[in-house]
Amino acid sequence: MFRTIDDFKRTWEQTQGDTLKILDALTDESLSQSVADGHRTVGRIAWHIVQTIPEMMALTGLQVSGPDDKTPPPTDAAAIRKSYADTAAAFLREVTGKWSDETLQQTDELYGETWARGLTLLIIIVHEVHHRGQLTVLMRQAGLKVPGVFGPAKEEWATFGAPVPEI
Repeated sequence: MFRTIDDFKRTWEQTQGDTLKILDALTDESLSQSVADGHRTVGRIAWHIVQTIPEMMALTGLQVSGPDDKTPPPTDAAAIRKSYADTAAAFLREVTGKWSDETLQQTDELYGETWARGLTLLIIIVHEVHHRGQLTVLMRQAGLKVPGVFGPAKEEWATFGAPVPEI
């Protein structure tokens, strides 16, 4: 749970940058990749990340500009990336402009539970990281190079002068 806006801001800026690295690696062709029939595709997961920010924050009273849950996913990766960048920036502006350290202790009803706003901010980040993990698996299945986020990806070890870890 976040207790200060500054701590959230630093963490969100890192999260946003890492998510943009993943979205930058997507191609239009990769958007249709799914783990199995009837499951979310790369495009749908990426779009879900974007849509969740305004949807969840509306439940706290903040109005973050971005696509709602009825807006279908774009068919091109660049449009998803741009929408994420715009929505993530609007989210940070809303939180830093309208909330304070004290506000993070206030509670809201979300999904049948009562969450402190500092917890809501943490859950948005954890939710995003969870779906980035799903994306990286599907990206490999689609033949894309996965960028390292929490350390180097397999393909990046050589740039650090290290051998690729054995599997």
